[in-house]
Amino acid sequence: MAQTHERMAVIGLGYVGLPLAVEFGKARSVVGFDINAGRIAELKAGKDSTLEVDADELASAAHLSFTSDIEDLRSCTMFVVTVPTPIDASRRPDLTPLLRASESVGKVLKRGDIVIYESTVYPGATEEDCVPVLERVSGLIFNTDFFVGYSPERINPGDKSHRLTTITKVTSGSTTQTAETVDALYASIVTAGTHMAPSIRVAEAAKVIENTQRDLNIALINELAIIFNKMNIDTEAVLRAAGTKWNFLPFRPGLVGGHCIGVDPYYLTHKAEMIGYHPQIILAGRRLNDGMGAYVAGQLAKEMGRRRIHINGARVLVLGLTFKENCPDLRNTRVVDVVSELLDFGAYVDVYDPWVNPDEAINELALQPIEQPMVGAYDAIILAVAHNQFRDMGVAGLRGFGKPDTHILYDLKYVLAPDEADLRL
Repeated sequence: MAQTHERMAVIGLGYVGLPLAVEFGKARSVVGFDINAGRIAELKAGKDSTLEVDADELASAAHLSFTSDIEDLRSCTMFVVTVPTPIDASRRPDLTPLLRASESVGKVLKRGDIVIYESTVYPGATEEDCVPVLERVSGLIFNTDFFVGYSPERINPGDKSHRLTTITKVTSGSTTQTAETVDALYASIVTAGTHMAPSIRVAEAAKVIENTQRDLNIALINELAIIFNKMNIDTEAVLRAAGTKWNFLPFRPGLVGGHCIGVDPYYLTHKAEMIGYHPQIILAGRRLNDGMGAYVAGQLAKEMGRRRIHINGARVLVLGLTFKENCPDLRNTRVVDVVSELLDFGAYVDVYDPWVNPDEAINELALQPIEQPMVGAYDAIILAVAHNQFRDMGVAGLRGFGKPDTHILYDLKYVLAPDEADLRL
């Protein structure tokens, strides 16, 4: 059985893998692996385009090296897999990155090694989908020659308060001894402590319901916002009033994207349907949240109609493209739904986001962000993401982009006071 002091590999160096590799690399030998050679080059140069780890933090990981050559992992005895687990166009789990990573690990897997998965999956995926790949490629026998663990990631991109080391880590292993080894491994870096789950399936299920619960709570608030808008009641005012009760949960309406909340529920519902149960509440929440982009665009179109501004041919500015504020993460951003609906209405749409890499936006979303909005040019401005840069502009700065005679300012993020915006979600 591999020991915690032995050399380890982290497979996938994105928002989850890099902070993990850096933290472990401060005290032990770690090889960070990614198939993207460009990503490896920037990390070797001391730069992180995700902005999760700064240059000083990278430099502090004295025992961390980077590679895109799987052969460099042969001396490792522990492998931590942190690749994405997205959904496809039909909203079905796409395990392709996970299975390919398992194939790569299988090529260098040896007797006594441990493979730990952090990627979000449905209960059973680690042992039913990943382990057979490891066995097939390596020729080794699970729980005899090699062992696996599961410790779900809890990274919150852009959050400088809740970091890897300050968030309790759920751990698990395929045998009792493996579970203890995996738990001790993470306990060596996570100051908030660990929680050892009784099985890998329990740990997988715990991860997938964390964000399913959040998704459903946001769906409820989104539906309430739709109802209150029809009643001409300010949703934020209602939530503030209700929030004076000690046990009222402080969720807010909005576009639900990102690598977790807008994705994880589909992993759970997929597995549920595989075992013969058709989820109702979870999928209802997903449908409602997935429809919010169209609702936002429809709200704007109606308000433009009331003001005799023709949306067909109108110029609209969308401020923000990332899935959340103050980070460059574009994964599963639902701002694209608003843009798509506005384009269908015949509007000309400019998207501006100072956090976004334009090349990534083009490659991932087929959207070309503008370098700078035009002053006094837009019939409507949508504040879609609450970046600090937009907050700092204030109402005067935001309205400065609108046409002087008449325009509509739509605040999706409650950045402005109620009387400063023309529309709020």
